Amino acid sequence: MFQNELLKWYENKARKLSFREKKDAYSIWISEIMAQQTRIEAMLKYYNRFIEQLPDMKALASCPDEKLNKLWQGLGYYSRAKNLKKCAIICMEKYDGKLPETKEELMKLPGIGPYTAGAIASIAYDQRVSAVDGNVIRVFSRLYGMEEEIDSRTKKNIEKLVQDSLPEKEFISDYNQALMELGALICIPKNPRCISCPVKENCVAYRKGIQGNLPVLKKKKERKVEEKQFYIYVYKNKIHLKKRENKGLLANLYGFDEERVPCVKEIELKEHTHIFSHIQWNMKGTMLFVEQKTDHFYSIDEIEEKYAIPSAFVPFYTQVKQIIERELV
Repeated sequence: MFQNELLKWYENKARKLSFREKKDAYSIWISEIMAQQTRIEAMLKYYNRFIEQLPDMKALASCPDEKLNKLWQGLGYYSRAKNLKKCAIICMEKYDGKLPETKEELMKLPGIGPYTAGAIASIAYDQRVSAVDGNVIRVFSRLYGMEEEIDSRTKKNIEKLVQDSLPEKEFISDYNQALMELGALICIPKNPRCISCPVKENCVAYRKGIQGNLPVLKKKKERKVEEKQFYIYVYKNKIHLKKRENKGLLANLYGFDEERVPCVKEIELKEHTHIFSHIQWNMKGTMLFVEQKTDHFYSIDEIEEKYAIPSAFVPFYTQVKQIIERELV
């Protein structure tokens, strides 16, 4: 069995991360949600900022939406932040401001699926449950030489293998984290670092020399491509932001207008492409200097302090900001 070798490796090689060392359920939860679409190294600055501003469940539950979105800016997938607050409110009302301890109860909360529930339950509460994410699926598909395409059936098989591999309760926190760490640092998607792997002697894919071919993933559907034209209204160095509808992409977030208005001057901005998980926006932007000021015009300082600009709009915002600052000199 490979568990002992894996645990020894984790003890010596694991990255020192504050949310792991604390064994605090709130911190682990926030870090796991942030890491869903972002590498740990990239998300650390956002995590530290978030915890500093919202250190506990009570602070998160009462946080205004605008402030929450601003703290989340740069991480994308803002529905995750929305679910965090929903979850915090439920925990304040139902669980005395704490996250429940069991995987089953955790999975009833908004935004918490089987992996996140397993991670919280095992790392924070030492529950003997699995936490199977993409990293763990990759590790086990190679470990057992699974050459079948990864679908719902093979995922269930892997989950059973992981569950059967779990050590005693006293080692469960380190074990689950060790599997995640192995997938993140050694058993990586391309060019796995097998020479440094502590469990390579137990790995079927390594013995067969097929580790680079596994796991066999389903082909992704082609993204829908949409052509987008945005207009950035500017009045006396203030920028107009438009709050988007409460449904669809970037719901309830601030962006730019899609309707042209009369202007005294216009500047075409550099085009760019933004890729969402299932849609690609080919984006054009035009900066319009307008003569009349309506509501929702904000200075650069106000925007920087209060309003979250989704990454899709950041290239246009950056260009407009540079033009305004250049004209002020």
